[in-house]
Amino acid sequence: MAEASVPADQPIAGVLADVDGTLVTKAKALTPRAIEAIEQLHERGVIFAITSGRPPRGMRMLVHPLEMRGPMAAFNGGIIVQPDMTIVDERAIPPHVAPAVIDAISAHGLYPWIYRGAEWYVTDPGAPHAAREAGTVQFPPTVVPSYDGLLDRAVKIVGVSDDHDRVARCEAALQQQFGARTSAARSQPHYVDVTHPTANKGVVVERMSHFYQIPLEQIATLGDQLNDVLMFRRSGLSIAMGNASESVQREATHVTASNEDEGFAKAIEEFILPRAVAAPAVPPAG
Repeated sequence: MAEASVPADQPIAGVLADVDGTLVTKAKALTPRAIEAIEQLHERGVIFAITSGRPPRGMRMLVHPLEMRGPMAAFNGGIIVQPDMTIVDERAIPPHVAPAVIDAISAHGLYPWIYRGAEWYVTDPGAPHAAREAGTVQFPPTVVPSYDGLLDRAVKIVGVSDDHDRVARCEAALQQQFGARTSAARSQPHYVDVTHPTANKGVVVERMSHFYQIPLEQIATLGDQLNDVLMFRRSGLSIAMGNASESVQREATHVTASNEDEGFAKAIEEFILPRAVAAPAVPPAG
């Protein structure tokens, strides 16, 4: 685990959580204990926010049970939406870069699909993991003959393969080839996500700090994948899930139980509620 970056009694006024593998179970469900933990955060005045590689519509089912009150970061920050799905901010992959990203993903033997605005596009109705993804985000993709004409507003391009080593190699190649022109990171062992260079979970922490006027050291983050490490490194307190890889766990201040063993709720109860303080009052986003 990473060394604690703040004193043990450092107040926590904001919490930013990943969704899949962290907030929800393998069945993509919220547990009553997790919901109760978030209710306690609300009662203490702690800001609770979520960030995910999911599209906005894939986060909609969390709004009511969690009483979401502020912006949510979809596509790892590529689109920020209010709980009513109003878009607050959108950051597309540079259009001159997107076609080359598709080519690079394909060259590594991964299947590419894209999100443009809030819509999801595939060229093959039997695309790898598409059926499972449709169940997770709760809407089907649009099947198109090609991505021509759709890459001017692509907010996320995903490379998919069940060969996890191949995905890791593709991630490294994308980072090397495109450098600061994109952000490329694995959101699951079988997915590599490519987004705008300022659409990553580390930037989401910074934007949360600025919007809610909460110092970075008073924000706690929870996650389980490599793309969550960026937010771990920018927050005062970071908590890795027990189902996270050892490399992800090493980057966190603490490690909790797995998402199948109430790890999210346990983390809130053990590490955050004892030091919870109310966040400053800020006006609602326009």
